[in-house]
Amino acid sequence: MTSNLGGFLGAWSLDLFVLANLAGATAWYLWAVNRVKRQGRWPGWMTTCFLLGIALLALAYLGPMSAWSHTFFWVHMTQHLIVMMAAAPLLVLGSPVTLAFLASSPATRRRWVLPILRSQAVRVLTNPIITWAFFAAVLLGLHFTPFYNWALTNHDADQFIEQPLYLIAAFLFYFPLIGSNLQPRRPAPAMRLLSIALMMVPESIVGAVIYFASVVLYPAFPLERPFGPDRMADQQLAGSLMWALVMVVDSFWLMIAAVEWFNGEERRSRRIDAEIESEIAAKTAAGN
Repeated sequence: MTSNLGGFLGAWSLDLFVLANLAGATAWYLWAVNRVKRQGRWPGWMTTCFLLGIALLALAYLGPMSAWSHTFFWVHMTQHLIVMMAAAPLLVLGSPVTLAFLASSPATRRRWVLPILRSQAVRVLTNPIITWAFFAAVLLGLHFTPFYNWALTNHDADQFIEQPLYLIAAFLFYFPLIGSNLQPRRPAPAMRLLSIALMMVPESIVGAVIYFASVVLYPAFPLERPFGPDRMADQQLAGSLMWALVMVVDSFWLMIAAVEWFNGEERRSRRIDAEIESEIAAKTAAGN
């Protein structure tokens, strides 16, 4: 067991393209936070969420996971689960769109940022029905078509199609549901909760089909392995990870959405109470 762990952790893959993109995103975010802080305040927890999301992307696509992702199915599945169910929603909670708006100059906001945010394309891309359908289509389409097996044998397909698709689909899915990013129309709280709950359906389907499959679904994973489970056991482990973790992780994001709903209702209640008190005070003053 120790030698297996050592062999796993001892293999590293340092992709300079991925590293440059993660470093660039981090540098831009920190620059924007510093710029906004000179003008006002920026919540530290948002910065923490964004940087955690970047760190999880680095964990998934740099180091041992990247090195073994085309050898073990469970590693490949873990990569996607980290990206879809943890990194993407954490990036959303980092509120990069709101940060970009606040960090831009008034002229840039008027000329570029506001027209983009008010565009029909953004309205479509933040519609929870469309984002749910897109995320589900990515999950089912990539796993249950020949693409998945092909991407395992094609580095460019894996890096420039599969990996970005998972991140983009998950980011767009969570964007209207959690956090405080600027968007044309925020879905009702009940719709946000329902959307997250319903995403468990395609995720569970993918996990169950992979787990219960009686044949090897992706022969691109090698038959001979230096250690660890054989191909069928590896496939069942990957399916069980998807099947089991979605319930736990999605329940956490459901809780986040529910807390945001509760806090929003509490703020709305306080605002209404303040308006009522103001009206009563005005009538009292007028009566005197």
